[in-house]
Amino acid sequence: MTDDTARADVNAAQSLLRPAAGTMTVLGPGVRARASALLLRRALERGLDDFWQGVVPGMTRIGKHRILCLGAYTDRETARRCYLIWSALSTACHYRAHELPPGPSEIQGRLLEVEALLEALERGPTVPHSVSASPSGPVHVGRPATTPVAPPAAVRSVPKPGPPPGRRAAPPVIGDQ
Repeated sequence: MTDDTARADVNAAQSLLRPAAGTMTVLGPGVRARASALLLRRALERGLDDFWQGVVPGMTRIGKHRILCLGAYTDRETARRCYLIWSALSTACHYRAHELPPGPSEIQGRLLEVEALLEALERGPTVPHSVSASPSGPVHVGRPATTPVAPPAAVRSVPKPGPPPGRRAAPPVIGDQ
């Protein structure tokens, strides 16, 4: 895992979700699941802080931008999963009177996903195929100048709204004529 505190948060969430046998719990399963979701979201945010500390240290101050910019430094699947899991955990953390609390089994699945994401973030930044390094040293994000940009093969053109080809549009109706 990336950080001992992130790992401690994941372990605390696990112990809330699955209390030891014979342990008397005062909190109901919904409250424990919501508390676990909060711990897991904090662990994910700490993992993101550690990741960005190694890439761009100033990025740790910017909240949600850390997740949105992740796709430029990791593979898109990791960035997508990170955003989806963070959003789901954020939703599970909030109390709403008209909704049921999250179930322990739902948060248990999120726990496994957070562990996998923390391991992926621990590996550090990867250089995607669209990042090129110049001989002078700095890394430029974007397409290399020698790669031509071609539209995807599956793109279909969408017709403009209006009458079918070969017909004229009807004149607009004004008032009662």
